Amino acid sequence: MQSITWRFDLKEASARAMRTPESKKKTVRITRARRADILKALADPRRFELLERIAKARLPLGCTEALAALPISAATLSHHIKELEAAGLIHIEREGKFHFLTLRPGVLEALAAGLASLESASPAGR
Repeated sequence: MQSITWRFDLKEASARAMRTPESKKKTVRITRARRADILKALADPRRFELLERIAKARLPLGCTEALAALPISAATLSHHIKELEAAGLIHIEREGKFHFLTLRPGVLEALAAGLASLESASPAGR
């Protein structure tokens, strides 16, 4: 089995999300159930890699570019996209037969804040 190292730059993803006008209008709040859904979605290494590619893309990432960059089938890519969308992590813009993927603004920041609050609430974090 191949060993894969993942690096996700949350600050870069947050900065990308903050550049959109939508994120300036409202703060994203996530429930415990949604947080669990997000973490389950990110538990798959390929799905996490896909989210990382979406976050690093300067423009909305086309599905054809994502498919070319990942060693997975089109059906598997479609499944991963649906899981990320269901978790509320990405937005899919459909233009004819083409699909473009972007991060949903504020979701990763809300997740990071929720996780950081766990550390500050624990006795070792005080």
